[in-house]
Amino acid sequence: MSKNSKVLNLRDKISGNEADLSLGNLTEVPVRELALFPKATVVDLSCNNIISLPPEFCSLTHLVKVDLSKNQLTCLPDDLGNLVNLQHLDLYNNKLTVLPVSFSQLRSLKWLDLKDNPLEAGLAKAAGDCLDEKQCKQCASKVLQHMRALQDEVDRAREKRLLKEKELERKKEAKQREREAREKEARKREKAEEKEKRRKEYNAQMAALAAQEQQKKKNEEKKKKNGQAGDKKVVVESAPKPRHSLIGLMFKLLLLLLLGLVGVAAACRMTDLQKEDVCVPVNVAVDDGLTWARRQEVVVRQLVQNLSSAAKEFLESTQTSKN
Repeated sequence: MSKNSKVLNLRDKISGNEADLSLGNLTEVPVRELALFPKATVVDLSCNNIISLPPEFCSLTHLVKVDLSKNQLTCLPDDLGNLVNLQHLDLYNNKLTVLPVSFSQLRSLKWLDLKDNPLEAGLAKAAGDCLDEKQCKQCASKVLQHMRALQDEVDRAREKRLLKEKELERKKEAKQREREAREKEARKREKAEEKEKRRKEYNAQMAALAAQEQQKKKNEEKKKKNGQAGDKKVVVESAPKPRHSLIGLMFKLLLLLLLGLVGVAAACRMTDLQKEDVCVPVNVAVDDGLTWARRQEVVVRQLVQNLSSAAKEFLESTQTSKN
């Protein structure tokens, strides 16, 4: 038979509302089996080798009295405060140094024994000696007060931590909002700059178009003015043309007349017409003209000789002045 065979026969250990599991060399509490007997509100687990209580032990809320004296307990479960009906707790001669903060929730606790445990100074002072019934009741009261004070400190610390966390979160959110605001402002500024850039480009394009249009108008006006001046010049220059044309026409007519006279003179001198009455004055005029031409020939020759002599004298005088 195993060492836990007595646990399996828990029914044999129950008498009324008491379950006697003392002196059983137990190393753990049979929580599952105890939960099957909710009428067993008093449990004696003293004089065993129990090192710790499992978290499930805190679900045995029907327990009213528990004796865990003379074991090897070094700690109690954090949720021990769930045993709201517990009135009597014997932890004599274990290895406890502290109690869980939830211990302050054992509002029904009336009796407590913490003798022969290496308790920390504040808890040991609150627990006292617990040498009799009265001192054990005082131990329960003072330890609950002490644990409530610790609970308050824990609550304040937790509240302070929560406030600090909230403050940090608030600051973080504020920084996030500031960063978002800066980013939004930067995006807004970038959009404004981009819009201003596009506006300047548009204005520059419009100014260039206006300048081109103005230059085009100037060129058109200049061309128009040049065209008007050209028209005037053409008019001015073309005006004398009729005169030149008239002179040319007169010259041509004169030339034709001269040729006609020459022809008539030639006909009258070289043909049989020279004996005609019509040709008599012509021949006389021709003879007179030839006589005048011979006279003029003599004059021209004399003029040429005079000019040659003058030129020769001029050249000789020039050479003499150079020497």
